[in-house]
Amino acid sequence: MRVAMRYAAGSDVGRNRENNEDSAYAGPWLLAVADGMGGHVGGEIASSLTVQTLAPIDAEVSQDALVETLERAVLSANQAIAQRVEQEPALQSMGTTCTAMLWSGTHLALAHIGDSRAYMLRESILYQITEDHTLEKMLTGEDGAAPHLANRLVRVLDGKPDRKPDLSLREALPGDRYLLCSDGLTGPVDAETLHQVLTTQQEPDAAVQTLIDLANQGGGPDNITVIVVDVIAEGVEARPPVVVGAARR
Repeated sequence: MRVAMRYAAGSDVGRNRENNEDSAYAGPWLLAVADGMGGHVGGEIASSLTVQTLAPIDAEVSQDALVETLERAVLSANQAIAQRVEQEPALQSMGTTCTAMLWSGTHLALAHIGDSRAYMLRESILYQITEDHTLEKMLTGEDGAAPHLANRLVRVLDGKPDRKPDLSLREALPGDRYLLCSDGLTGPVDAETLHQVLTTQQEPDAAVQTLIDLANQGGGPDNITVIVVDVIAEGVEARPPVVVGAARR
């Protein structure tokens, strides 16, 4: 048996940012979300480089080669960031998260580094299938504000030589729905609301737009990038690839 994907992707700057440092790609075999960081220009460059480096592997490969192919592409993206920093030392603080899936037959490879996320909805149960690479840290309040806990990223693609993603191989079943997103969604929108939207909005495009709207209604503190994918029986006409966010420019 083989399966296909029906997908939609969207990205929004949010309510509190001047520019969009997120990038995403959704194609017939490849899905990827990258949340850039490192200043006004650096974040855009890091996430765009990552998506641009991954895009060429949007092609059918054997199931045996899925994980290796995706891992090699993510490591190449990290190297592309290193080369750009070498050319422009002012960008040395830039980096990006990366959560990506590569499909073949009835399986998918998942690569993940950072705090963007992937979720799977199966039989009406929502599972978070990635683990945030963050460390909880107490920050001192400013101007009399009370100290507060904040999450600090500890693993990203930033050109350093030891930046390896988490990798796994998963089975894809018809009826599954996947969500890939930046933390601009999961910050203001809780898991219960994610579940409600993913189980009630039948079309991926509608689910994507609803989730972006809810993140903005929750304050839109960061850029918001969302991909929703349905696993379906093969034979449905594939959409052309979709690129959103900074990589689109």
